[in-house]
Amino acid sequence: MPTTKTPTTKTLRAGSAHKRAAILSAARELFLADGFDRTSVDAVAARAKVSKRTVYDYFGDKRTLLQAVVDAIGQSMISIIRRTLDDTLTDLTEAAGLEDALVAFSTRIATDMLGSAEYATLRRLVRAESGHLPHQDYNSMADTPDEAIAERFAAIAAAGLLDVPDPRLAADQFIALTFGVALDRLGSANAAEDPRVRPLIVAGVRTFLRAYRTA
Repeated sequence: MPTTKTPTTKTLRAGSAHKRAAILSAARELFLADGFDRTSVDAVAARAKVSKRTVYDYFGDKRTLLQAVVDAIGQSMISIIRRTLDDTLTDLTEAAGLEDALVAFSTRIATDMLGSAEYATLRRLVRAESGHLPHQDYNSMADTPDEAIAERFAAIAAAGLLDVPDPRLAADQFIALTFGVALDRLGSANAAEDPRVRPLIVAGVRTFLRAYRTA
């Protein structure tokens, strides 16, 4: 079996945010176009308009650079989730508006995040280059989206609109019932492009509310 190299542990430069972003952008484009094995650090440096030494100083090695690309996309996905939570599930005071708010949140996540080119890029990179990431099931977002939703459900419960003894469990079940169902059944969750997505989300939200809405 081929050996798996461990990403570098050398101390890396924080460096210029502009150069770092340029390197990540160049690496992302090349990893997608040519794959990890055929992408050289020289090519990344040339596309980013920096020296090869700068790439090594900022990221250490090519494997760490790939992980940084995946992590950067994951962080952008987390930002979408937090922004959507703030836009749709903040300061709720009336039980009557809860269903519409949860449907709006789920629909926007399904379309703006799961239906985005960024998410498609993340899935493609992780699927194609899993052998070069820290482990086969590497997830740059980890539990952050679930925890962010759980925190918001706890706040809604504190306002008296939900009864959620275990907010994290409620978040996991909500995800499974809404855009999770759309992904599993349709392979996509873009409500703007597929009219079958929204009815699945609405049904999932109503099922969730039957379990968790306060009496």
